[in-house]
Parts: sequence; C-alpha cells; structure tokens
Amino acid sequence: MAAARRARPGGPRAGPGFGRAAEPEPPVPQGLLRAARRSGQLNLAGRGLRDVPPHVWRINVDTPEEAQQNLSFGAADRWWEQTDLTKLILASNKLQSLSEDVQLLPALTVLDVHDNQLTSLPSALGQLENLQKLDVSHNKLQSLPEELLQLPRLRSLLLQHNELSHLPEGLGQLLSLEELDVSNNHLTDIPTSFALLVNLVRLNLACNQLKDLPEDLSAMKSLRQLDCTKNYLETVPSKLATMASLEQLYLRKNKLRSLPEFPSCKLLKELHAGENQIEILNAENLKHLNSLSVLELRDNKIKSVPEEITLLQKLERLDLANNDISRLPYTLGNLPQLKFLALEGNPLRTIRRDLLEKGTQELLKYLRSKIQDDGPGPSEEPPVTAMTLPSQARVNMHAITSLKLLEYSEKQAAEIPEEMFDAVGTNPVATVNFSKNQLREVPPRIVELKDSVCDVNLGFNKISSISLELCRLHKLTHLDLRNNVLTSLPKEMEALTRLQIINLAFNRFKAFPSVLYHLPALETILLSNNQVGSIDPLQLKGMDMLGTLDLQNNDLLHVPPELGNCENLRTLLLEGNPFRTPRAAILAKGTAAVLEYLRSRIPT
Repeated sequence: MAAARRARPGGPRAGPGFGRAAEPEPPVPQGLLRAARRSGQLNLAGRGLRDVPPHVWRINVDTPEEAQQNLSFGAADRWWEQTDLTKLILASNKLQSLSEDVQLLPALTVLDVHDNQLTSLPSALGQLENLQKLDVSHNKLQSLPEELLQLPRLRSLLLQHNELSHLPEGLGQLLSLEELDVSNNHLTDIPTSFALLVNLVRLNLACNQLKDLPEDLSAMKSLRQLDCTKNYLETVPSKLATMASLEQLYLRKNKLRSLPEFPSCKLLKELHAGENQIEILNAENLKHLNSLSVLELRDNKIKSVPEEITLLQKLERLDLANNDISRLPYTLGNLPQLKFLALEGNPLRTIRRDLLEKGTQELLKYLRSKIQDDGPGPSEEPPVTAMTLPSQARVNMHAITSLKLLEYSEKQAAEIPEEMFDAVGTNPVATVNFSKNQLREVPPRIVELKDSVCDVNLGFNKISSISLELCRLHKLTHLDLRNNVLTSLPKEMEALTRLQIINLAFNRFKAFPSVLYHLPALETILLSNNQVGSIDPLQLKGMDMLGTLDLQNNDLLHVPPELGNCENLRTLLLEGNPFRTPRAAILAKGTAAVLEYLRSRIPT
C-alpha cells in the first residue's frame, strides 16, 4: 500500500484515500474522473479552480485510485480499458497558468480554458498534435508561444478578449485553421502569413487598433465571414473585393470615407458599414452585389442613393438612418424582397415624417405610387363636385378602382363608415388601411373583402381582440396590428395559410402567440415592445420560411441556446431584454454571430 500511495502524483492533494474522512473533499470528485475515463470528456468549468490538480493531467497515465485500493471493478469500470481524454473544459475558473503537463494528454481534440486569468500558455501545447479546437478567450494573454504554430490539425483558435499586441509571424503555418477570432485585443497589424490560411472560413478582427488590412487577405479563398468592426481603417484594399467566397463583411465603426467596389463578391449577402464617414455611394459599389440581402450604412454622411440600388434584387434590409440624404430614387419601391427600410434621421424633402413612421410596406407603396404619379395619390381624396353624392364625399373612388386600395386612416374614428364598404361594390380591393383611428374592434364588414384583400393595416388603434371575420381573409399576406392593446391571438388564425408578414409591435403580449408557430408561410414576425417572457426554439425551427424575428424590448430572461439551430433566420433582434447572455457585444455583431454563439452553448 505504501508503494501505491507513493505512486499517486501530488501526494494527498491528488485526492483523499477512502479511509481518511478528516481531509476536505477534492476539487475534482472521483466520480467525475471515472466518468471521464469512460467517455473521454471532462468538464471542470466553473469550479473556482486556481490550479489544475496534477491527477487531471495524469488521468491517462496513472493507475486510478480505486485500483490501488483493491476495489472490485464491474465490467463498465475496468480502468485498463479506459478511453483517452479527448475533450477537457476548464472554462470560468481562476487559473493563472497551465502546467507543461498538458503534454500528457496527447489525444486531446478540444481544450477550452476561456474565462480565466491566464497571462501565458505553456510551450507544451505544441505537442498536442490531435488538437482541433483551442479556446483561450477572455484571459490576460499578452503573447502566444511559437510552439502553438506546430498544431497540424487545429481548426478553431479563439483568442478574443485578451491583451495581445501582436500575433506570431508564422501563424499562417496553421494550414487547417477554419476559424480564427482575435477580436478585442490591442493588435495594430496582421501578419502577412495570414495569406497562407486558405481554409479559413471565419476571421474576426473586431475591436483592435488596425489602421489598414494587408492585401494578402485576398488569398483566403475559403473566407466567408470577415469582421473588422471597430478599428481605425480608413480604406479597404481593392484586392479584398476579389474574395469570391465572402458572404458577410463587417466594417462598422471605422474611419472609411468610401466603400470599395466588389467585382468578384458574387456571394456577398451582408455588408455592414455603419458608423463611418462615407459620403458617396456609387453605382460601382453596388452593381456586382447580386446576392446582397443586408446593406447597413447607418450613421454616415451619404448624400444621395443611386438609381442602381434597384439592381440589388435580393435586398431584404436597407439601413440608411442618420445620413444626409435629401431624396430617394422612387424605383426603390420596386425592390421585390425589401422588408425593412430605415430612413430616420435624414433631411428628406419628398417624404413626410408621418409616412416614415408608418413602416416599410407603406413607404414602399408610396415610392411605387410616385414612379408613374398619373393620378391622385393613395391619400388624396377626389374633389367634391356637383355630381358627387353626399355619402361618397369621404370615399376615394379612384383609389378603390385604380389602386385597389380602401383607405380610411388618420381620422381618429371610432368605427369605419358603412359607405366605405358600400362603395367597394364588386371592385376587388387588395389593400385596406384603417390605421390611426380609435377602433376598438376589427370592422365586421372586412370579411366582405375576403376574396381579394391581401394587405390589411389596422395599426395605431385600440383593438383588444382579433375577430373571426379577420381570420377568414384567406388571401392575406401582410397584416399590420402594431400599437394596439392585444394580449393574444385566436387559434382560428391558423386559417391564414398565406400570411407572410405580421407586425404585432407595441401591444401587450405576455406570451409568444402560439398560433404563429402554425402559419407555414410566415417570413417576418415583428413582436418588439411587448412583454413576451419566453419562446419555443423547437417550434420556431419548424418554421421553414421564417427569416426575420424581432423580439426587441420584451421580458426575455433567457435565450434558449437551441434558438441557434434556427439557421433560416437572417435577422434576429433581441436587444432591450433583461437576459444576461448573449452579451451586448455578441448582439452587436449581427444575427449570424448570435446564432453561432447560441449553438456553442447547446449542451452536448
């Protein structure tokens, strides 16, 4: 027994014997180690560890303590058949260093030491030739050992939130690397060897002190996501525009005065360049971006928008808020996929402020109406003449017959006059706008329009419940119910099988309306500024068409990690909720980063 006791590394610190109850419990329970020998995985996150106990490093070297105590082993516990440790998680502890003994775990594929107090890394890391993922983010690292460059299979290297002022010049030797995050450090330049990282898919350089980017980055032919947010970039090398695989480019919060041309970025889906000093938006900047769905240019100094913006036929979100734009090309209204258009904070002369407040669809309709502008606009009423019947003085017959629009908005009316519906007759009405009144219920006669109406706006009223008549509008694709006093939606809304966009912002929902999960065509759910406390990620994942989900300013205390599996979501807005994670810094990176973060939190 004495020899066996000497064999235990670290003496009593390695773990108490079974007969010594007076000693304190070990920081790593024996049961956890036994399970790790079977599974090859050991999770010691959040245990307050200041050091990694030596027997953790030696888990595959030493004879287990149970064997030394001559205990009987069941078939499942035969230590001589143990699995080599492949995954070690030491996150969220108080570690200030890692032992060189890490080399005793040569089978490791994942080593996660994020959220500690590490100031350096052991050179022995270079001997972990099977390592595929190394997460040392949220530490105090000031440099990296050269030996780190010897890891031939490393695919993910996470170094964000450290104190790095430079990266090893030979970082390009990590040829298998697919993901590299060096955001939130003190980097002033990027090694030219980055050009060798031809398998890199995601590169995050955000929140550093970079003044320029090396042209060699253009050699990264696999790169799909490049984040350069919050640096000191004044230009972007023109060669960068030749990156044929690039899908997401983040250039926010720099000092750019212009955008580069993108002749080869045929796959670019998202371009975020807000909070710069861009003054001119040229046709050349836009005409090649056939796949672009998100263009974010808010908080710049742009003065005009070129007509060529209409070449971006897949554009879904266009954010031009807080620029110096005085007029817009009316052809913007013809963009077929555009669901979100932000223009606030511009000195627009041709568009009234109240029209901006009505939302994207109303704004696009207005722009379309101005393209031809061959008669009274949607909100203009025909002049009262001697031939006008008194009951029709409030009815815009031109709008009904030519524009297929039934409008009675901004009247502060408690109900819609009967003559509005009488005037429709046999004319097919496609759009109904009864917004900005004092309606307390959905007008019952709206059901008379069920064979033609596809767009209904009942926003800015006092409606407290949805009637069954509304649920019979089987051709409905757009429904605007924002700024009412709704607390629930009826199950009968399942009949609205063509509904694509629903706006429920600024109501009184305390729960996510369950009927929405059963509307197969829904592409956009706007549910901001309610009191929603939870969502069902599994049901959301089943909504194949859902691309935009706005849950800003609700009461979400928890964001379920499984929401990350909703990979169809292109826009997920969660700001203004009381949850702690994801943090604001993650949210600011955009939807793809949020979904990826959530997926990383799914228990395995």
